[in-house]
Amino acid sequence: MPKPYILIETANTHGGNFDYLKELVNSFEEYKENFGMKFQAFHFDGIALPDFSAYEIYKSLHFSKEKWNEIILLASKTKDVWLDIFDWYGIEILKENYSLIRGIKFQSSVLYNSEVFSLLQHVGIQGKKLILNVAAQSIDKINDILKRLDEQLNPEEILFEFGYQAYPTDLEDSGLSKISTIKQKYNNRLVFADHVDGKSKDAIFLPLVVFTNGVKVIEKHVMLEKPETKYDHFSSLTPPRFKEMVNQLQRYEKLLDMPFVNEKEKEYLNKTQMIPVLNKSKKAGTVCNIHKDFIFRRTSKKGLNIEEIKNIQAKYNVLITNKNIGDTIQEKDYRKARIGAIIVCRLHSKRLKQKALRKIGARSSVETCIKNVLLINNINNVCLATSTEKEDGILENYTFHPDVKFYKGAAEDVLQRMLDVVDIYKFDIVSRITADTPYPSNDIYQILLNSYFQTGNDYTKTINAPLGVNLSVISVNALKRIKEFFPNSKYSEYLGYYFVNNPEYFDTKEIILPKEFERNYRLTLDYEEDLILFNKIQDYLDKNKLEADLKNIYQFLDTNPDLAKINKEMKIKYETDPLLIAELKDNTTITKNN
Repeated sequence: MPKPYILIETANTHGGNFDYLKELVNSFEEYKENFGMKFQAFHFDGIALPDFSAYEIYKSLHFSKEKWNEIILLASKTKDVWLDIFDWYGIEILKENYSLIRGIKFQSSVLYNSEVFSLLQHVGIQGKKLILNVAAQSIDKINDILKRLDEQLNPEEILFEFGYQAYPTDLEDSGLSKISTIKQKYNNRLVFADHVDGKSKDAIFLPLVVFTNGVKVIEKHVMLEKPETKYDHFSSLTPPRFKEMVNQLQRYEKLLDMPFVNEKEKEYLNKTQMIPVLNKSKKAGTVCNIHKDFIFRRTSKKGLNIEEIKNIQAKYNVLITNKNIGDTIQEKDYRKARIGAIIVCRLHSKRLKQKALRKIGARSSVETCIKNVLLINNINNVCLATSTEKEDGILENYTFHPDVKFYKGAAEDVLQRMLDVVDIYKFDIVSRITADTPYPSNDIYQILLNSYFQTGNDYTKTINAPLGVNLSVISVNALKRIKEFFPNSKYSEYLGYYFVNNPEYFDTKEIILPKEFERNYRLTLDYEEDLILFNKIQDYLDKNKLEADLKNIYQFLDTNPDLAKINKEMKIKYETDPLLIAELKDNTTITKNN
């Protein structure tokens, strides 16, 4: 944060007394870094005509060049020196002390003085700063003045000053309302010329107000305590009052440098924060629903806040122990989730004989599926799960990769087969993938997985992906609860129905995917026409050395719309056969008899 720069304005408090001015300069010698001192050097004939009411006063305030040179040298030993420029005489003083002068100022009454600007062009103020007091100037006039002086004089920096001398200036006329307007329209630094009553509290606190509103340069009139001064004393501060103002500014400057969040407010928040408390019991191996599973209370129990819980679960962690109503959640309550993909497959298909072994390119359909499942991130184990029937045993030769597990279990009860795999590999979360979907999408899977770790829903699935790409993520605890209701789960080939038909027992989350994943293609293997399409797709991927990324597949089908028509009319039995639909409804819905 920039420190305040204070411009000590001597003005005419000296009343023409050179010794007074020297003593005034010496009284402020302790102020060095980030301080400047400004003088008004003018000639009575350069600033006014004899008929002007203050002409004789200007005469009495005049110092010779030699005296100004002495004063400027004295002040320059401790701080920057600035000059108010009114006339040719001030420019002469500037020329003689050029190396000691940091910058000059034009009062608003001088901004159209072409005589002064013409003389300054010959002197040059490149490398000097220029303060323009814009009191009583409209925005249009400021634009004109800024452009003109920038072109004519080309100073190092132009600063805008607001505030004017009214002996003293009333608080409401001090110009604070200009700050926001000027800051919106210009990038120039702002200077506040404070002319309120020097004896008032406002003289100390008004600079604090403008400083905390982004004005970092403060111009302040000063005078000695004794002797009393005849001129410019109305808004001037004595050395003790000036010190008080500086001390206050430095206090506030430190406040603005404080970190956005300090330690004491952290401590306050930790003592008073209402933290998440479970409003339901949670099983080990599950996650908490960020939006539904908590009430928020102040408690002496240790516990994570909701963002901390969210962040831990986003890293694919699950609860390590059972948690009860009223419990808080701590970091030690989590462990890394065990995530599995179970590819269920048999060789008893009727419409397309042994479809799992039919070739898609150089590989069997089931191997193509496994290969692409292995490309999905965040899965710990992949298992090909088939039945104990003799004809299915051959599938052990089609696991594609040594890391893929193989299991033989119940023939008709797919759920039991999956639960057996779950018990062997201690999965917390599983995805059931059928071998007749050779192109599962990693992108879609990550969307589902991330949703699960926010909500902890029993069953998370897509609803607007093409047939064959609409994956699901399932809580193992939910699978076990289905088995409790349906010991003989012979319809679990259609596993999703057990969830969607029982909303009062299971939390189902249906994900609407981004438009980029939405298409009306058929990407499942059940007919010869499906196999033809898949071979076209695989041939394109192989020739172009592309992974089976869904975007690559879409790009191919989008640019070859006739190919997508090959299998478009193939029927989906569980969606078109009314007898099967009714049978599934009856046998997957929980009733009083379950």
